[in-house]
Amino acid sequence: PTGALPGSMQDFVVNVGDRVYFDTDSYDVREDAKPLLDAQSTWLRRYGAVGVRIEGNADERGTRDYNLALGARRANSVRDYLVSQGVTADRISTISFGKEQPIDAGSGEASWDKNRNARTAIVSGAQ
Repeated sequence: PTGALPGSMQDFVVNVGDRVYFDTDSYDVREDAKPLLDAQSTWLRRYGAVGVRIEGNADERGTRDYNLALGARRANSVRDYLVSQGVTADRISTISFGKEQPIDAGSGEASWDKNRNARTAIVSGAQ
């Protein structure tokens, strides 16, 4: 345990995880992302007052419009997965940042791998 207050944003980020990654030009939830999303859904069912926003992101390759659309599809894939695991859809909003908010400013595969992601951000109801 990290000392994070159960049900807090810190608890979610540190003890569950807030980000899953995608393959190039893909919005399919990867097998390696499912355990983390299962943990997110368990946490969200436990803390039923929490609302989240799924933020879809893309790497720098491709046009702005393409990446905004891809980010939206990634966010929706994560939302659909969480809903399939019992989280009510009205607690989940989505947004796409496309390639506008990279978590790694570098160029190349290692950076692109990190920037192809969807982040689950708590927006309301947490401790």
